[in-house]
Amino acid sequence: MKITPILLALPLGVALSACATTSTTGSAAPAEAPMASTSLMAGDGSARGTATVTEAADGLHVLVKAQGLTPGMHAVHIHTTGQCTPPDFTSAGGHWNPTGREHGKDNPAGKHMGDMPNMLAGSDGAGEMEYVVPGGMIQGGSMPLLDADGAAVVIHAQADDNKSDPAGNAGGRVACGVLKAG
Repeated sequence: MKITPILLALPLGVALSACATTSTTGSAAPAEAPMASTSLMAGDGSARGTATVTEAADGLHVLVKAQGLTPGMHAVHIHTTGQCTPPDFTSAGGHWNPTGREHGKDNPAGKHMGDMPNMLAGSDGAGEMEYVVPGGMIQGGSMPLLDADGAAVVIHAQADDNKSDPAGNAGGRVACGVLKAG
């Protein structure tokens, strides 16, 4: 008696997948989005919250979480110099303004890239603000946030009027934090 081998017809993909092994060699993990962050402090050195900046395709996503503020509206800006010398934080310089515009979303010649919406602090002194700075980059490009002298996030004593140049009549600087990459 003669035995004839039987060949099974399997689609090539099924046959090969049964023999395939998974390899991670040479595969790149998704790159993490560039970030910068800071702890915010008051003029007396006490903690006033945090700020994080994450780079995305649509710009810089800024999240500020504050505490210990006077209840009410407060201006929040990105300032051009990465220094926060207490008690008045004037070392942070003016608003981040690489495009050379005037201040405020309601100013026809504005706005600075560092101009952001006001933040409401509740009766407990806590507030939170999220905003996207269109076109911004943490590092690199023609207008990096973290250039040679860095950048800072500043919370002001009062609300920003969104039109008065150079700072929106926002009052003194009550909290500041130097942004650091990573």
